[in-house]
Amino acid sequence: MVNLRRREFITLLGGAAAAWPLAARAQQPVMPLIGFLRSTSAAGSAPLVAAFRQGLKEAGIVEGQDVAIDFRWGDDQPDRLPGLAADLVRRQAAVIIGNVAATRAAIAATAAVPIVFVTGTDPIRTGLVANLNRPGGNVTGVVFTAVDLTAKRLGLLHELTPKSASIAALFDPAVPEAELQMRETEEAGRTIGRQVLIVKAADERDFAAAFGTIVQAGAGGLLLGGGPFFFSRRRQLATMAARHALPAIGQTRSFAEAGVLMSYGASVADAYRRAGHYAGRILKGAKPADMPVELATKFDLVINLATAKALGLDVPDKLLALADEVIE
Repeated sequence: MVNLRRREFITLLGGAAAAWPLAARAQQPVMPLIGFLRSTSAAGSAPLVAAFRQGLKEAGIVEGQDVAIDFRWGDDQPDRLPGLAADLVRRQAAVIIGNVAATRAAIAATAAVPIVFVTGTDPIRTGLVANLNRPGGNVTGVVFTAVDLTAKRLGLLHELTPKSASIAALFDPAVPEAELQMRETEEAGRTIGRQVLIVKAADERDFAAAFGTIVQAGAGGLLLGGGPFFFSRRRQLATMAARHALPAIGQTRSFAEAGVLMSYGASVADAYRRAGHYAGRILKGAKPADMPVELATKFDLVINLATAKALGLDVPDKLLALADEVIE
């Protein structure tokens, strides 16, 4: 009888010991979730993801240890964004990171979950926030460029192609500030005495016709508008510009890296790094309403000399001297 009781006790003790780790795991808090939402495809976005992770790390937050990240991609299909944003809200994301189109979908899905946007457009004009210093509500973010840089980019092209009668400018009409950018570009063209040909491409299928129009018009250079669609297709745009012997300028360093002749603007990757900082602060208790929207303060000129040589262009020494970086 004593032996039976002893065996029962040992069996009971063993069962309890096995159950302890399960109970301990059940009591552990669920890891916070960051929703990373972009309207583009994942292709071409690796530098932005890496920069965001770096920003989190600098803020003291380690993926897989302190937080989980759920990456969602709209694949350039805007109608997918509302469902993706709503699903992140259902999953109780602690914060959502998004470009401008994704942020709009997230704002429509929640007024409670903190949202950090990364955009190249004016967040007040596009309705993301009411005030830059005190955004209010659940939204804040990082702005990485400005519309008024268009005139500077056009001027740089003018220096490289002073003899051509016109310069083309390609825009994605789906970008919130596309109409404003087009007007700014036309005005800048009048200021320097150059005709500007405005061409639009809302879809990859529009590229061939757009470049055909540009070449037929005899444009001597190409200014590339902004937006996530053009960013995700920057290598294709660089290839098409080279094929048609068009000196082109993009808004960010990534365009020059992809083979476009020049870029002038702030770093999108650095903006995502700073968004990682903001996400880290929010996870530690900061409120978006009290976090000022960060504005880019440094703008870099990058020149791709390999592209210049392929186009048979001699970049003036004074322009090379102004460059913050020259890609050989």
